[in-house]
Amino acid sequence: MRFFDAAAVAAALPFETLVPALRAGFAEGCSVPPRQVLEIPAGDAAAAGVPPLTSLVMPAWQAGRYYALKCVNVAPGNAARGLPGLHASLLLHDARSGVPLAWMEGSELTSRRTAAASALAASWLARTDSRRLLVVGAGRVAALLPAAYRAVRPIERVTVWARRADAAEALAAQWRAEGFDAVATSDLAAAAAAADIVSCATLATEPVVRGAWLRAGSHLDLIGSFTPAMREADDEAFAGAAIVVDTDEALAKSGELIGPMARGVFSRAELRGTLAALARGEVQGRRRDDERTVFKSVGSALEDLVAAVQVWERAAAA
Repeated sequence: MRFFDAAAVAAALPFETLVPALRAGFAEGCSVPPRQVLEIPAGDAAAAGVPPLTSLVMPAWQAGRYYALKCVNVAPGNAARGLPGLHASLLLHDARSGVPLAWMEGSELTSRRTAAASALAASWLARTDSRRLLVVGAGRVAALLPAAYRAVRPIERVTVWARRADAAEALAAQWRAEGFDAVATSDLAAAAAAADIVSCATLATEPVVRGAWLRAGSHLDLIGSFTPAMREADDEAFAGAAIVVDTDEALAKSGELIGPMARGVFSRAELRGTLAALARGEVQGRRRDDERTVFKSVGSALEDLVAAVQVWERAAAA
């Protein structure tokens, strides 16, 4: 069995190849059983208000080819510990024999496939002339978004907002070192109003983005909410917008969708479709330049499998 650390995973997953691989993966499909969500109590720390550890167990396979099993641990209390909020690992197996082929550092893989899925959605939903990107959040996924979006749109200016101003400033400096025209902002409303694409990658439980701020023709990307208790945008952000989800699982998992649907903001029948439907040409993405679009993702084990296979096959070909 081979081992791939974070650096090896990142090197094998440039967005220029990962985004097209995801497009092909969604078009082809694979077997993706429902993820299992486990809550691991914080023990004595719970009395101090420390939230539980959420563990997601995510399998996916292609019959006769590959089988991936990923475990993701999400710990919202890690910010106070000076640690990333997400840690993950993935095992890739031969789907015929069950033989383990590789262990892969899953946090880097998850972050890169998550950013790539947002870019894939934007390839159908964001205007082709989108040049101004606003990133909300300053974590691992947020840091990858400019590079991912630049693989599908001519991004020229990147602005970042985060609850901690120093984190936003540090991320903007990192992007400038990577060659982006990037700045941090303390005025989220003004930055959202000026952006062609607004991409949120937070663990927020209350809206941080307001629909009233978003301009006609803009694209809103919502990454962070993966439980009914989480949401990054208010109801107005969805009203009148063309809404796409990564998979139907998002409708049952994300407070971003459950709440507005329960309040009658939009119905399931009004959803534009899923990434698979877009990849197969079953539905159209953006229909007008002035149309406002929203993409909501909760992540899919299909994305993990596609990314893991790319890491494995690039190594095997080397």
